[in-house]
Amino acid sequence: MSIYDAIGGAAAVGAAVDDFYVRVLADPKLEGFFTGTDVARLKSHQRAFIAAALGGPELYKGRDLASSHAHLGIGDEHFDAVVAHLAATLASLGVPEETIGEIAAALAPLRADIVSA
Repeated sequence: MSIYDAIGGAAAVGAAVDDFYVRVLADPKLEGFFTGTDVARLKSHQRAFIAAALGGPELYKGRDLASSHAHLGIGDEHFDAVVAHLAATLASLGVPEETIGEIAAALAPLRADIVSA
């Protein structure tokens, strides 16, 4: 069974993305990265990206991570904060800690494409 299925599929990913953005947009370290951003569109891309990354049937059709984040000046501390918010979101939705660890491990290699500062 994929992680996507284990956490509850599309409904769980949707709930996670909504809660995740509440947390991220309230974080003073991160909120500035989203100024002028169409958050509804971003959430749609994020749902597809997370679902695909976790083994779901959705296809991510957005830009590649490196080019879409290169101009933002994201540092390691920002990446770590985002991962922490995702982990907290998943924990609040009842995702087991072991599964959260698997998700974090799946996201760790993305640091090289996202962090540029």
